[in-house]
Amino acid sequence: MKRKYLISFILIFLVLIIIAGINSYYQNKTSDTSLAIMYKSEGCLCCVEYSKYLNSHGISVKINIVEINSFMDKYNIPKDLRSCHFIIFQGYIIIGHVPIEAINKLLSEKPKIRGISLPGMPSGSPGMDGAKTEEFIIYSFDFDGNIRVFMRI
Repeated sequence: MKRKYLISFILIFLVLIIIAGINSYYQNKTSDTSLAIMYKSEGCLCCVEYSKYLNSHGISVKINIVEINSFMDKYNIPKDLRSCHFIIFQGYIIIGHVPIEAINKLLSEKPKIRGISLPGMPSGSPGMDGAKTEEFIIYSFDFDGNIRVFMRI
């Protein structure tokens, strides 16, 4: 009789552990708000430097190597806002070497836009060599293709 209860207890315990593990797996899979997915061309080193910059600010980056121009076409990213890479982070598209201040503003305000961009590869921007020589103008773009100034740094 004791053996029957012991086996039942062990089976119930194992089922609860399995359920807790499955629940934890799916919660971590769907709610990791610190993971950014980067799309970049093979061989682009400034993109790797930008991912290190994001890592230093608590954003984990998973890098995917793609043919960047066709991938930006696929995501319908405006040609004027393109750069050497883009990331998808917390539902937004972030293009280029965008400083963390702009990303923080985006995430705190949560505007109804597709994303933000620092076009080109300006000197002194995160991940780029050289000194900052000009004001960075970060643009936003919405679902209708409208482009506006998001902020200046």
